Amino acid sequence: MGFLDAILGRSKPVRPDLDQLFALPSAAVTLQAAAGFEPTGLGSVCFASVEGGTFARIQEEARSLLDGSVEFTQDAYGYTWLLARHPRGDVAGLVNDLHAVNTSLEEAGFGPQLLCSLVGFRDERQRSLALVYLYKRGTFYPFSPKEGGGEKRDNPLELEVRAMLGDDLTIEQDLARWFPVWGAPGL
Repeated sequence: MGFLDAILGRSKPVRPDLDQLFALPSAAVTLQAAAGFEPTGLGSVCFASVEGGTFARIQEEARSLLDGSVEFTQDAYGYTWLLARHPRGDVAGLVNDLHAVNTSLEEAGFGPQLLCSLVGFRDERQRSLALVYLYKRGTFYPFSPKEGGGEKRDNPLELEVRAMLGDDLTIEQDLARWFPVWGAPGL
């Protein structure tokens, strides 16, 4: 950061650190012990699609890398979601797959298209919760849609989870960046 940037209050953007995804298995143990949330075995990566043969090749590599246990979908906003499936207790394996996909996209020059990754959880009351990694911020936040449909969040639960996981994950401090991921695969 230069002198002019300091005077004008500009800062360099945080570089994504995909290795932070490896903190999720520890956070999953904390979530299960403290709040009864168990992993669903589902996780996803969201990215802005681009046209071209290289991007199609990366998608095929992801399919082969994850032994075909992957689905691609597009949401209403035109973003592509890659859904990975693992046995419920295999958070480490799921995180490895999500990390591999993110790394492949980044190394192929598609880092700017990466938006987020998430891992899904559910409790005995069937409440859904996702731990979302914001690629461009290098931070996590909890997202919990309220039951019963509609686009309402369980904000008290999200804040409770933030307090629980403060020692396990780098939590996004700016609540305005806790974007809803309505209908995200894996949630």
